[in-house]
Amino acid sequence: MNMNLKFKPVTAEDIAKIIPFFGLRPDKTCESVFLDRFLWRDYYHIQYTIYEEKGLLWKMEQEGKTYTSIPSCRQEDLPELLGIMKDYFNQTLGEPLRIYLADEESLEFLKLDPAEFSIEEAVDLKDYLYDGEAMRTLSGRKLHKKKNRVNSFIRTYEGRYEFRRLCCSDRQDVWEFLDKWRAGKNEPEEVMEGLDEEIVGIHEILKNCSYIPAKMVGVYIDGALQAFSVGSYNSREKMAVIHIEKANPEFNGLYQFINQQFLVHEFPEAVLVNREDDVGIPGLRKSKMSYNPIGFARKFMVEQKWQKKSGI
Repeated sequence: MNMNLKFKPVTAEDIAKIIPFFGLRPDKTCESVFLDRFLWRDYYHIQYTIYEEKGLLWKMEQEGKTYTSIPSCRQEDLPELLGIMKDYFNQTLGEPLRIYLADEESLEFLKLDPAEFSIEEAVDLKDYLYDGEAMRTLSGRKLHKKKNRVNSFIRTYEGRYEFRRLCCSDRQDVWEFLDKWRAGKNEPEEVMEGLDEEIVGIHEILKNCSYIPAKMVGVYIDGALQAFSVGSYNSREKMAVIHIEKANPEFNGLYQFINQQFLVHEFPEAVLVNREDDVGIPGLRKSKMSYNPIGFARKFMVEQKWQKKSGI
């Protein structure tokens, strides 16, 4: 049979019908929440279709190849929905099934046959997981330096800073801050490309922020926005996902301050904090490790061992 699935781009108007399919099964990756899909929808050309009201099937492109991701559905529906996508790739696209960043929990449940699929961990794309209470209090010896930096920032800028929730009307402040922040970056070309695509995604979030279930906060110093952060919540895992965190590095302790205050004020109930991956950047890896992660949400690239000429 020819699997004639109809995929469409992710849009803000679709949010109400898409969101109920998230958080239906165990998954501690940042891809377990809607905002990640929306943020990177243009970069990965993300499209979706709802299959028989059971879940979301995904299609995307990366480096000239078509991929899917693990369906957004209940755990017991994973085998059926992934089978649908396998048929779609094989019969409609004439390609092997490729899964981009499959989460560890889904693969443990699916138990894919190694004779049919190759599975390789995407080591640089694993998400860092932290204890929520430790990140809010910064208590203990391992986080003592972070707490000192926060206290130093508060003392230095007392009376000059304001931490507050951001709303749609603040988007111009964020755009102006991003322009300055981007101008100050000097990274390798491939890193800058990723940063530019992230900025495009941030612009889309801000344009559609009245639709999107995101939490946004900022720190103003002397009336100017100098840091902001965007996050969302996975209620099943009781996990805050920090998608965006930008700060002016000229203000000592500002990164540590917004990191802590965001969790204190917007995610007081979070047991886990997912601060996403380090994409293999040494400086980012050092920064994320300095917060003493309690674990990682590991992800895997999966490809079917399939050739069109086999007639399968």
